[in-house]
Amino acid sequence: MNKIILADSQAIFRAGTAKVLAMDEDLRIIAQCTDVDRMYHAITTFPGSIVLFAASLHPEIARLRILLESSGSRGIVIAENNESATTYLQQGFRGVVFRNVTGPTLVECVRRVAVGESWVPPQVMMPDSPEEDMVGMRVRDRLTPKEMRIVALIVQGCKNREIAHRLKTTEQVIKNYLRSIYDKTGVGDRLELALFTIHHRVLAQAAAEVGSKLEAEAQSGAVA
Repeated sequence: MNKIILADSQAIFRAGTAKVLAMDEDLRIIAQCTDVDRMYHAITTFPGSIVLFAASLHPEIARLRILLESSGSRGIVIAENNESATTYLQQGFRGVVFRNVTGPTLVECVRRVAVGESWVPPQVMMPDSPEEDMVGMRVRDRLTPKEMRIVALIVQGCKNREIAHRLKTTEQVIKNYLRSIYDKTGVGDRLELALFTIHHRVLAQAAAEVGSKLEAEAQSGAVA
């Protein structure tokens, strides 16, 4: 049973979120908090929890991270729809969802964070860059079409098993491809890869285009 601390000042959103999470028998909401102080108290009282909190509460990031680490808990940020997920992921939180998140996506995010993974939202805000992204262009050109498909699915938050299924191959093959991708991008894991892709606009656009094609193929039943 995964313990959930839900912290948000918006009563309607909090109630809707609680209803969605309560439908999963492996998730149990043990505290609902309307402000930062109540959230801090709940984190201390219920160690080892998943803390789903709204960015609009404006917690002290340093203090919150210390509380999460000392209590063995993991934080998921509920960001506003016009915010960027990248900042929160860089601050060390394990996942980000937006207020317009669907129920199934929210549950999937919590499940993945509960088992120690990180969640990168499928839709991310890409910062405008007035300069030409030479790094992104270079990496994009070095990646093979198969590697770019894997990058696109990583950005969507897919696990190796799901990627293997989508690309009609095995998990071991995906792991082998990931080692090559990590070497070409200079990152160490899938979260860093997702963030690297998000940061480089050219690469992010290429991944988004490939992701759209994969979705279209999946819907039409075509072989990727």
